[in-house]
Amino acid sequence: MIAVKICGITRPEDAEAAARFGASYIGFVLWPKSPRAASLDIVRTIVASLPESVTPVGVFVDPTAQQINDAAAAGIRLAQVHGDSRAELGAVELPVLRAVHLSADPDGGLEPDVTDELILLDAHDPVKHGGTGKTVDWKRARAVAQTRRVILAGGLTPFNVRSAIEQVRPFAVYVASGVESSPGIKDHGLLRAFIAAAKETA
Repeated sequence: MIAVKICGITRPEDAEAAARFGASYIGFVLWPKSPRAASLDIVRTIVASLPESVTPVGVFVDPTAQQINDAAAAGIRLAQVHGDSRAELGAVELPVLRAVHLSADPDGGLEPDVTDELILLDAHDPVKHGGTGKTVDWKRARAVAQTRRVILAGGLTPFNVRSAIEQVRPFAVYVASGVESSPGIKDHGLLRAFIAAAKETA
């Protein structure tokens, strides 16, 4: 069964709902420029109430090792890293999930060009670093998903996630803005519908 990652969590009630509806991963944006930014105090409070089966993910843009390790101390168990910098990532205390996008060249590959077995494939935006509501080219994404495990992001909603899964066949799907009433505030009806649609897709 496909895994689901709900990102941009800022409130305990949204994290609780995501876990109850069946999310495997819950993401906290630890980049202060994001409209969905969460503090480490919020992370500590929410992670303490999550079931062990749900993995808390910290979302970073060009982080230092210290920033990732501080998040680990707050309860984060996976670091999702956006940006081009790989500096110091070998010194972190957490596994790292690299965020990549498809090259603008239709015949090109991934940018950054990583060889990781598990990647997050998102729509490219050099300013927002996710949460854009834009989809990726699912045909090209499927080719990537045939060679490694892909967490598919980019413009997914309860209304298109079935089609995305059927076309791409990813390891997991990822949503932030597609289940929100406003940035960082989840709509629980959309949240339930998204997770149900994803998990019901063969």
